[in-house]
Amino acid sequence: MSTKAFKQEKIEAMKENFAKAKVAVVTEYRGLSVEEITRLRRALQKENSDYMVTKNTLAKVAAKGTDFEVLADVLKGPVAIAFGFADEVAPAKVLTKFIKEAKKGQIIAAALDGKLLDAKETQVLANLPSKEELYAKMLGSINSPATGIVGAVNAVMSGLVRAMDQVAKQKSA
Repeated sequence: MSTKAFKQEKIEAMKENFAKAKVAVVTEYRGLSVEEITRLRRALQKENSDYMVTKNTLAKVAAKGTDFEVLADVLKGPVAIAFGFADEVAPAKVLTKFIKEAKKGQIIAAALDGKLLDAKETQVLANLPSKEELYAKMLGSINSPATGIVGAVNAVMSGLVRAMDQVAKQKSA
């Protein structure tokens, strides 16, 4: 396969990822072994994400005309891009956990909704709860008042039944 065809193939693969992705997180992978990168890829794939090590020039060409074009300025040195397809938070969470455990690599930046997030902002993104957690909290908030009402009505009914039982006992005695 010629070099030009190989590069074009890589660009097309990245264009597909940029088109499908909700978020892209740029990381420095210096110091990571192939085994560690493979382990990171597997962890990201479980979260419906992908991790690509690529040439910066190819990534810049692939990102052109997308919301992820803002990443062009941070694509310097040995970097890889994690794409999140289902959840905006999941790739940042997985990467943060992996970097903390491996004590290697670092998050450089992320792109979300056409905006460039620096490393600190990406860390804030990683600390956000997942969609499932937010749904559970929201449903809990909605369910809480209803549960309180049911408890209050039940307490009134129980009190009424106990009072009627006491009156019945007094009358029969």
